Amino acid sequence: MNTLELGIIGNCSFAALVTGEARIVWCCLPRFDGDPVFHALLGTPREAEGSGVFAVELEGLKSAEQAYVPNTAVLRTVLHGEQGSVEIKDFAPRFVWRGRSFRPQTIVRRVRPLSGSPRVRILMRPRFDYGATGPVLTTGSNHIRYVGPRFTLRLTTDAPIDYILSETAFNLDETVNLILGPDETLSEGSADTARAFEEQTELYWREWTHRLAIPSEWQEAVIRAAITLKLCTYEPTGAIVAAVTTSIPEAPGSQRNWDYRYCWLRDAYFVVRALNSLSAVRTMENYFRWLMNIVAVTDGHIQPVFGVGLEKVLTERTVSALPGYRGIGPVRVGNQAHEHFQHDCYGNIVLGVAQAFLDRRLLHPPRREDFLRLEMVGERAFKLHGEPDAGMWELRSRSRVHTTSSLMCWAACDRLARIAAHMGETERAHRWREKAEVIRRAILEHAWSEKRRAFVESFGGQHLDAGVLLMAEVGFIDARDPRFVSTLEAIERTLARGAYMMRYEAEDDFGLPQTAFNICAFWRVEALARLGRTEEAREHFEVLLAKRNHLGLLSEDIDTDTGELWGNFPQTYSMVGIINGAMRLSMPWEQVI
Repeated sequence: MNTLELGIIGNCSFAALVTGEARIVWCCLPRFDGDPVFHALLGTPREAEGSGVFAVELEGLKSAEQAYVPNTAVLRTVLHGEQGSVEIKDFAPRFVWRGRSFRPQTIVRRVRPLSGSPRVRILMRPRFDYGATGPVLTTGSNHIRYVGPRFTLRLTTDAPIDYILSETAFNLDETVNLILGPDETLSEGSADTARAFEEQTELYWREWTHRLAIPSEWQEAVIRAAITLKLCTYEPTGAIVAAVTTSIPEAPGSQRNWDYRYCWLRDAYFVVRALNSLSAVRTMENYFRWLMNIVAVTDGHIQPVFGVGLEKVLTERTVSALPGYRGIGPVRVGNQAHEHFQHDCYGNIVLGVAQAFLDRRLLHPPRREDFLRLEMVGERAFKLHGEPDAGMWELRSRSRVHTTSSLMCWAACDRLARIAAHMGETERAHRWREKAEVIRRAILEHAWSEKRRAFVESFGGQHLDAGVLLMAEVGFIDARDPRFVSTLEAIERTLARGAYMMRYEAEDDFGLPQTAFNICAFWRVEALARLGRTEEAREHFEVLLAKRNHLGLLSEDIDTDTGELWGNFPQTYSMVGIINGAMRLSMPWEQVI
């Protein structure tokens, strides 16, 4: 059974994951990389079994159904029991209030009887310090305070406080509202507040979705992917997290348990590109602001990943209190990748903001000073394009001159040439075209293997890597070039597992990967489409869509034998693949109507 049958709720400042039976099993506060006050997804401490969850249990539960309110991030779960049915609506408030974006660190749960005489039990069991510390409780007439070492949660409700404290089942005769957030008093009653928050949050998301330029086919899949990507943005700074979880293994027992609650320059570029294709350019504007803060203070080297608040040090450690997802440890906090040299990040920086210099819709267009700062990034890319690094797959124990890293260094110079030309900076444009051409010649000479008849993963290497499919994606080579066609065919023979795709064929620090990497399969879909193998691409795309969970979400990896999802969740890379594939393959609207 796929245990990543989870939904995500959030408001671009934090997020929570909800099971199909309305149990909140993951929520970090005060932001994505914060303390998981609900941590049951990664297990519970031995001394506190059953903790780390916020649940609404229906007595005599027989079945459940779950779906998002269409075109929103509001999750609706219906529980059917022996004595009746209930509806639970979960969301994090988000809307414009008093002229600003209102996105409090608050979860709202509205529990409504639908039929019969249902009895429910509310389990509110947060813990702190990654499960190591239980809360101290204090109560008022309509609230319970859960006091932790660094912050306090307040549950305000119109349900009987005594029943929540004792976890006693009670008859649900009318709607019960549960508002969990900071230790602050509500300005209105819980019922009025929850009702108003729900109405305004649904309206916000419907209006946001309304502005998307979606394809004619696979509309629901694209809309859900777009909303999910937006939920993975940290709006206060503009950062974009790779996923909202840590330590969901790429495969059982693999030790590939990583913390993805940070902003990788690589992943963020792909998110921005996908949302731009849907005309959701505000994310790019916010990300541009975040990214230029990095560029402004660089001394040359730029690390590949930062905290959402621009934190540079993300020291990796293991947590002993939690046993891990399905008991599969370790649970890691932080990520060693912040220490890596990954030269593709320079290209990802320029690619991530290039459209901003050409797009006339933006409220805050870039200035010439911003371009001059980006030129420093380009100079670094040119200097390092032939130097060894950890590569896009973040190898921990060896370095090579990775083809994908050099490719992105080329992209940095190429896009700077295009931006300069657009700005009328003719001499600068010429200089950057020359630098791009130097890197281009190096890649064509050193990354091509006559033996494999393919572009390989490193200069002078012999192993295949699905990442080289990005050559066509970023415009380095025409997809119909015989060398690219031959590369795709070699990769399919070696790395494809039906519609799925492995990342690479060489062993890494942990041996050979056991699961397929979802974004690689989507890169293949796009490559096939570019080659005109459209029907084949559509078939693979449909297979991949069928592996989404019941709410349309994907994790990072997939077991090619069982179809089970593995890896951190929801993975922005994978959701990007859904959008890119649909935009590439969908029939134009004029052919549909």
